[in-house]
Amino acid sequence: MDARYRPFIVAGAVVALDRVTKLIIERNVTTYDVYTVIPGFFEIVHTQNRGIAFGLFNEGATDTSAIVLIVFSLIILGFIASLLWHYSRVIESEHWTLRYGLALILGGAVGNVLDRIMHGSVTDFLDFFHGHWHFPIFNVADSAITVGAGLLLLNLWVAKGPRQPKPSEGAQS
Repeated sequence: MDARYRPFIVAGAVVALDRVTKLIIERNVTTYDVYTVIPGFFEIVHTQNRGIAFGLFNEGATDTSAIVLIVFSLIILGFIASLLWHYSRVIESEHWTLRYGLALILGGAVGNVLDRIMHGSVTDFLDFFHGHWHFPIFNVADSAITVGAGLLLLNLWVAKGPRQPKPSEGAQS
């Protein structure tokens, strides 16, 4: 298989997993119902987020801000997809964290923008907390974006300075 397709397969798997989990929640959990999974640590709570990732700016969200988020997301999606497609040979020669970090971000962003286009909001349902500490409720797409961003940061760390020319590229004197 052409290496160019691998990141898109990963992104597609993220979108599929995100859609399936959101459909399960939307069909089986009433909004704001709470199902305790691990007492004092993890619950399933069906919420709708009109803001950005992890519920940020949810309170002030308007129809205009939803359109701006959709347009901005589509621009980012186009940029990442273009980068993965047109520079696949360069990206393939880099550490795996670059291509799969971008793939996870692409898949997560597609999952969330599909929700925004179809419903005007994003379904969130994973709720982690401990005592008074409470992490914002999120979903599979948010998780993929976060892990993808972490892989890109890791890629910056593992990159060892400027790329050295391969023997086949030849050295110019």
